[in-house]
Amino acid sequence: QVQLVETGGGLVQAGGSLRLSCVVFGGSFNFMAWFRQAPGKERELVAVVGWDGSSKYYTDSVKGRFTISRDNAKNTVYLQMNGLKPEDTAVYFCAAALGGLYPRALKYDYWGQGTQVTVSS
Repeated sequence: QVQLVETGGGLVQAGGSLRLSCVVFGGSFNFMAWFRQAPGKERELVAVVGWDGSSKYYTDSVKGRFTISRDNAKNTVYLQMNGLKPEDTAVYFCAAALGGLYPRALKYDYWGQGTQVTVSS
């Protein structure tokens, strides 16, 4: 049974940093991604990383501030978030995809439960 477990969320002041981690149990996936969903808004793709870590995609609003990475030996994907802004406040979800069209039409097979990130002004 595949399970994705996210950790690392919390409350931080604007300009601060957080690192999210997502451990994958029971499977390996070609693509790993982070999504976020703010109250009253649709879920948004934040970043995607390919199997070997060389292919990375970021939504425009986080480019230059967030970095996605993965450690396949640890079955873990990370999201380093620097220069956080209040508009980054959301529940962040980890997702795993075997295939689909990179980067924005991947087919996500599994999702984590989410971790809350709150950025105060």
